[in-house]
Amino acid sequence: MQIINPATEEIIKDIAEDTKESVGDKFRLLKAAQAGWHSVPLQQRVQVLKNFSSLLEQHIEALASVLTSEVGKPLQQSRNEVNGARARIKWLTENAEKYLSEETMTVDKGLEEKIAYEPLGVVCNISAWNYPYLVGVNVFVPALLAGNAVMYKPSEYATLTGLEIEKLLKQAGVPRDVFHVAIGGRNTGEYLLDLPFDGYFFTGSYKTGKYIYERVAPKMVPCQCELGGKDPLYVADDVADIKSVAAATADGAFYNNGQSCCAVERIYVHEKVYDRYVDEFVKEVSTWKKGSPTEQGVYIGPLTRKDQLVVLDNQITEATQKGATVIAGGNRISGKGYYFEPTVVINANHNMSVMREESFGPVIGIMKVKDDDEAVTLMNDTDYGLTASVYSSSQDRAKNILRQVNSGTGYWNCCDRVSAAVPWSGRKHSGFGSTLSHAGLRAFTKPKAYQLRG
Repeated sequence: MQIINPATEEIIKDIAEDTKESVGDKFRLLKAAQAGWHSVPLQQRVQVLKNFSSLLEQHIEALASVLTSEVGKPLQQSRNEVNGARARIKWLTENAEKYLSEETMTVDKGLEEKIAYEPLGVVCNISAWNYPYLVGVNVFVPALLAGNAVMYKPSEYATLTGLEIEKLLKQAGVPRDVFHVAIGGRNTGEYLLDLPFDGYFFTGSYKTGKYIYERVAPKMVPCQCELGGKDPLYVADDVADIKSVAAATADGAFYNNGQSCCAVERIYVHEKVYDRYVDEFVKEVSTWKKGSPTEQGVYIGPLTRKDQLVVLDNQITEATQKGATVIAGGNRISGKGYYFEPTVVINANHNMSVMREESFGPVIGIMKVKDDDEAVTLMNDTDYGLTASVYSSSQDRAKNILRQVNSGTGYWNCCDRVSAAVPWSGRKHSGFGSTLSHAGLRAFTKPKAYQLRG
């Protein structure tokens, strides 16, 4: 398998993919080692994951460099990702004992009722390339804390980062056969789906998630899917500072080149502030530096996948043919690398794929709406349900709108953010199940009820 730098199209490295036999061997090693890891006291497992976080901090420059080389995100954004992963690990390790320890529910007349949280066993984590540290720690950190062994399959576009994660976990104290990495693309994924794991945790597209869910359903084991989004944002007419709102929401749409499941993918603006908002939005986009992701100050680097350039071309062509107007960008950037201009499309509508299908790139469609009711109708007109955002001076107004929107997360005066303290979950084609928060810690356990009469 060739690891290609998306900024230069040069081959970074050739690396051997796992075979059916090698994946099977790794699974058997994980199976044999899992009980021993579970027997390690929870406090010690917590310390191991804290050690891992410290190692991430110590090696952040080297890790960021590797990440940028294979996925193309600007170097500062790679540093931000590693630091963001450390913040999540901090919350998970600080709260693991609270949510994974046995709980006494009632004691009455000599009868004690308790809940124990036992590990699932050996879990399979098929992960994503856009934020390999962030979406990775959502799964393998709580899985390890709960006493599971983990087979981690990084995306083929983030393989080198996956290997760095494995190396540091083992340096931190995770036993050799409690965490293994499966290397490769689709074939490797198929081998994993054939094995008798005790749970599957996938991050990626709806199409692939649906396929995985159907494939593993007969096994009757947990299968969580964190899938895509077509995340809406509404700018109400009472926003106090149009310029700052435009800057914040532009960042929400284009950070990491828009390659985020919770990136803002469609914007609805109240007609009273529409013109001013669009003007300030385009001004903000025009200030961004584009170029090599290793160059200081670059905000827009290359896309990670060459194929996505065609998706963006097609969305923009279709939108303009149906009456939309491109007022910024709209084209690939010539030269080596998978570069695309940050693109703003106005006069968009829901007959266009740019407002209905994931762009997963630096393209945003903006629509004018007459009131909150129209905004709610359009925000709900989607197969997805990951996040939704409202910018307004009134929290009550924003919460009233967000209560009506079918999404796993609602934002008021913010967007495109994830916190370890609250559940990260999707609805409809955005998936199901929760990572992060107490729900995400317990997602990797099987509750056992004890009724003890003394």
